[in-house]
Amino acid sequence: MPRIWPPAPDGGTMVVVEPYWELTFDADGDVDAAQRDRLLSGAEDERVTDLLVFAHGWNNDQRRARALYRRFFTPFAALAGPEVRLGYVGVLWPAVRFPDERIPDFEPSAAPGMPGAPAAPALDAPTRRLLAEVFPGPEQAARLDRLARLLEERSEARSRLDEFARHVRDLVAVRETSPAHEFADDTGGGEPAMLTDDAVEVCEVLAAALESTGHHPELFGGLRKRLWHGARELLRQGSYYAMKRRAGAVGQLGLGPALGLLAADVPRLRVHLVGHSFGARLVSYALRGMPATVGCVKSATLLQGAFSHYAFSERLPHDRSRGGALRGVHQRIDGPLVACFSRHDDALGKLYPLASKLAGDSASFLGLWERWGAVGFDGIKATDGAGRVRLGAALPRRGCVSVDAAALVRRGGPPSGAHSDICHEELARVVCGAGRIDVA
Repeated sequence: MPRIWPPAPDGGTMVVVEPYWELTFDADGDVDAAQRDRLLSGAEDERVTDLLVFAHGWNNDQRRARALYRRFFTPFAALAGPEVRLGYVGVLWPAVRFPDERIPDFEPSAAPGMPGAPAAPALDAPTRRLLAEVFPGPEQAARLDRLARLLEERSEARSRLDEFARHVRDLVAVRETSPAHEFADDTGGGEPAMLTDDAVEVCEVLAAALESTGHHPELFGGLRKRLWHGARELLRQGSYYAMKRRAGAVGQLGLGPALGLLAADVPRLRVHLVGHSFGARLVSYALRGMPATVGCVKSATLLQGAFSHYAFSERLPHDRSRGGALRGVHQRIDGPLVACFSRHDDALGKLYPLASKLAGDSASFLGLWERWGAVGFDGIKATDGAGRVRLGAALPRRGCVSVDAAALVRRGGPPSGAHSDICHEELARVVCGAGRIDVA
């Protein structure tokens, strides 16, 4: 029987999953070589038949990432059949989640104010510390200090909103020589409009989107004060844009090559990739970064994937001359690519399209959600042969398939809704079904 882990962050208990390894990557995709080598030798020594590799999405720290992994992995020991020897890998990479976003079944982060939203559009101390960790350096620290002061002042002057937007853009920018430029967008190059368009208009749109999630900034008085809630959301979405870009780099430049080494060292090992939110983007780009001859990946399961629902398209519906950045990568899987989605995910259904729209795009707001929608909100779109099934239905042996998990993934408050409601045995069963893992 599995051991019981000491008290979890929410005060409960969790079953330990063993054998368990970690792979830690920096922002450029460089892996902790000692961890990688322990995995390569350990998977063979432990005679692992099936290795589950999970990448978190936006996240605060390694402690929370480990707690998520333990909770998600817990059902697998009881599900696996007697001939299956499971191994577990937690991917750790530098990401950020604002503390006002609640995760079902986990303790809330330390942040002041009402549930699910700050009492005022301020840059509170926990959020400030987290941003400093993922955007390090003295210049970035000065920008964060200025952003905090502007949010505290909430000036009526338009110039202050313009200044705030400029500092957000500088905060999330990357150097010209950075490989991260290649991983910014899933359907075509360019900066998102939120980082280039008129600051007041951007903040107005984001404030309205916040209201639609159940957050009510109008309670704090005045049109201009309401706009500062939109400004804080611009900081959140700008930070998440940087994390989205980083997830692609870590996947393609880091995890993909690591999987290639794993396949060479333990050739009979069956690997099953799982990713949540931007972690789903990370494992998808890992497929693109694997050597072409690698055949160890038997499934990929994307949970509330925070990237374009057209990423896997051979031809984009709005531009038939181009395809998605991940077109054809599902063919590198010796099994299916499964995308679980839910209409209760407000982070992806209401905020993601606004944050993803590119500068200069002529799409109206009427068609915005179709053009810039996320795979975790409405599944894989415009991909030949992609199927759509209900939760619990049989999965195809190959190709792309979207699983409607809305009946299960439905808990969570503003502003993200059910985006992080992923720790369910039914989703563990999806992973087993996708990977053809024998169940008891």
